[in-house]
Amino acid sequence: MATSVTPARSLTLTLMLTIFLRAVLSQDIPYYMHRCERDAADVNDCLRYAANKLASFIRRGIPEIGIVDVEPVVVDEISIALGSGPDGYRASFRNIEAYGVSNLSIVNVRSDIDSMQFQMTIEIPKIKATAQYQSSGVLLLLQASGAGEYWGEYEGVKAKTYFKATPYQGDDGMTYLTVDQTKMDFSVKEIKMGVENIANQNAIIHAAMNLFINTNAQELLKEMKPQLRTKLTEHLQSFLQQLFDRIPVEQWLD
Repeated sequence: MATSVTPARSLTLTLMLTIFLRAVLSQDIPYYMHRCERDAADVNDCLRYAANKLASFIRRGIPEIGIVDVEPVVVDEISIALGSGPDGYRASFRNIEAYGVSNLSIVNVRSDIDSMQFQMTIEIPKIKATAQYQSSGVLLLLQASGAGEYWGEYEGVKAKTYFKATPYQGDDGMTYLTVDQTKMDFSVKEIKMGVENIANQNAIIHAAMNLFINTNAQELLKEMKPQLRTKLTEHLQSFLQQLFDRIPVEQWLD
């Protein structure tokens, strides 16, 4: 004899199944992630919250996805040239190490989920950088050839980033992303920088160089910016790919 299911019992079973499924799904979301409803009206605000939550754990390290030490951010080399001819000032900065980048905050997110395009505005309170410095040529009518140590402090850093990705199905059946395109631009509100321990350089020339560098800090950054932007964009794309190789879409989009 068939057993009939009353509407009340059917509703109870449905609620129990829903609660069970939500419990299972919640267990699939790691502690460092937050999942957003892709069709929600406030999806961009949710993605901003999720990105900031992830960033807060990244700066401490997430060994489960292979992220241990995110600082310093290392750039191999950039160079600048001021003036032309044999006496034009040339400077190179090698083994650049930047600290403070991980203290970033995502202040705005714009997204097109269907095409997997994202734009983020990022703010960083302060970045400190060091590098090995080498220069040649004339600066302020003074011979400025030498090698030593560079330092810089950059306050009020704001960056706008964009990336586009293509989804694919992994061996585990989950959806992952391949980062196809990345763009970035940035600005710095205040800059302090200088050079130290320049071999065979007297104190007057050293003081004159640091005065020039700090007086013209924004112009010097402008000269550095094209190379620096290219290098940092490469770092950003590599880091995003590292994340998306380990974090399936299902953990941050429903």
